[in-house]
Amino acid sequence: MSRKLKITVMLGGPSAEREVSLRSGAAVAGALRSVGHHVDELDPREGPWTLPPGTDLVFLALHGTYGEDGTVQARLEELGVPYTGCDAEASRLAFDKVLTKQRCLEAGLPTARFVVVDSARTPWPRGWKPPVVLKPVRQGSSVGLQFVDRVAEWSAGLAESLRHDDRVLVEERIPGRETTVGILDGQALPLVEVRPKKGGYDYRNKYTAGATDYLCPAPFDDATTRRIQAVGLGAFQAIGGRDYARVDVMVRKDGSPVVLEVNTLPGMTETSLLPKAAAAAGLSYAELCQRMVELAFRRATVMK
Repeated sequence: MSRKLKITVMLGGPSAEREVSLRSGAAVAGALRSVGHHVDELDPREGPWTLPPGTDLVFLALHGTYGEDGTVQARLEELGVPYTGCDAEASRLAFDKVLTKQRCLEAGLPTARFVVVDSARTPWPRGWKPPVVLKPVRQGSSVGLQFVDRVAEWSAGLAESLRHDDRVLVEERIPGRETTVGILDGQALPLVEVRPKKGGYDYRNKYTAGATDYLCPAPFDDATTRRIQAVGLGAFQAIGGRDYARVDVMVRKDGSPVVLEVNTLPGMTETSLLPKAAAAAGLSYAELCQRMVELAFRRATVMK
């Protein structure tokens, strides 16, 4: 696509992931300007917002609630303005970890055993053994994530997770290697393996420079790589995804993959996981952003 567009990058927003979103949006805006587009930046932090006049397309660099849960997508659909990424319904499904797991189970995809709790007074789940992982049902970017290795840690971990949502997903902790499957235009990109130097891949290890090693392409044999990519793509399809996303997958010691969650608006700093995967596939950061724009613009053109 050689046409230069008037693009509004939506970034920041009101969620717990605001700071990450600001960094994603600034990087995207710079990349789109570098390939010749006219770019405005819009931060929907509070209250009503209006798009700059003449906006051809919105690039969503929002993370977390409002930006990733289908709310802003529904508003843009009302306005009739094309935007990047998954539609409102797929976003709503993927942002809710329980709905995502239900869709995966319906599609026959492997996912970790789980229960949902909604009270800090809930006792340790009967019949379960540690370790478990606690996740707010509707949050992203590891916000509120708690690793519980002993029953004695249950109450404190549960209370902390419940600070971020009124429901918490309790999930068996899968031993193995943590990977992520980038999806772009219906294709799985090279895998990224995530190796925290200490502890699990929580908010601190995700956003502290040097705390985690990233291997891309991940060092799996070809057959295992294909299996991981297949379940990642399957999860993306199960929630009705389009254009792009990132699917987090644990890989057991025997090489079997287990879907964790689907991220419909993954981080877009130049060192984020989806750009790393795209780079391994031969796409520069600016080319990746341009491809995302092309997918949205092509869809909008077909619909007219």
